[in-house]
Amino acid sequence: MADAPPSDFHEVRFPLDVALRGSGGPSRLTEIVTLASGREHRNSRWADSRRRYDAGFGIRTLDALHAVLSFFEERRGRLYGFRYRDRVDSTSGPPSRGIAATDQVLGLGDGTARVFQLAKTYGTGPMPYRRTIAKPVGESVRVAVNGVAVPAAKVACDATTGRLTFAADAVPGAGARVTAGFAFDVPVRFDTDDLTVDLSAFAAGEIPRVPLIEIVP
Repeated sequence: MADAPPSDFHEVRFPLDVALRGSGGPSRLTEIVTLASGREHRNSRWADSRRRYDAGFGIRTLDALHAVLSFFEERRGRLYGFRYRDRVDSTSGPPSRGIAATDQVLGLGDGTARVFQLAKTYGTGPMPYRRTIAKPVGESVRVAVNGVAVPAAKVACDATTGRLTFAADAVPGAGARVTAGFAFDVPVRFDTDDLTVDLSAFAAGEIPRVPLIEIVP
């Protein structure tokens, strides 16, 4: 029996050329009860959304199919997680805009705290959604305090957790606004242990299913 070790996540990215043509997005679980009066009572069962993808849409050639099969085997099916690039949502701002150190507000300093978690906020209305970003692209991360860029030597980013750690002599002061800009991947795993390919159907243009599901941090 092949058991996953304590570290059941591989810090590798799903083949990028396939991922950028995949499909998918966030899903939520909402429970809806219709009362005798016809009115509805709605309750969200999940605090966070969970993304699902079908990477099969990105497989256009036998070489790409072989690369995905190889990746699937190395991950042992559903056993190990990995990084996936969501073309629609992979940066701290809109896809058409460059990354800026002021893109996302992470919190306010208190003069003592050195560690801040990367996050992305969706919406500007009364109920914005704040998403934890656990798999940033390390070299892309830019940080600012009160709008002033922080030198890379003064803040370290853990690309495996998304946590920023300020140097002892660069701790944000009380009330200081800590912001960041970054690119990121989605932590996912395969949502199947069976990857079946019908080559005759593939040659006729049928797309194989390669379901992926987000691993919520």
